[in-house]
Amino acid sequence: MRKARDYDAELKALEARAKALKAKKVQQLGELVAATGADTLEFEHLAGLLLSGVQSSSTEEKEAWRAKGAAFFQRRQRKTPGGIRIDRSGDGEADPGQAQD
Repeated sequence: MRKARDYDAELKALEARAKALKAKKVQQLGELVAATGADTLEFEHLAGLLLSGVQSSSTEEKEAWRAKGAAFFQRRQRKTPGGIRIDRSGDGEADPGQAQD
């Protein structure tokens, strides 16, 4: 006979994982703000800057920002091994051997 699934336990585990992933994302965003030096800006300036970026519809402008961001991370990796790493995989798992803060 097949074992009955405990849907409540599975749902709780998924909710806990989602909460942990959200907390990790918030932490990484804070680390990114600090790493770029944007933590020296006033909150209103930083919020306005981010809102302008989100509302921009210019593909060329967004591509220029992406290129600048990629260059920032490449420079940072050469200068400080174990520096900030943004997880783009979407699964929330860090690379094995990647230094954790």
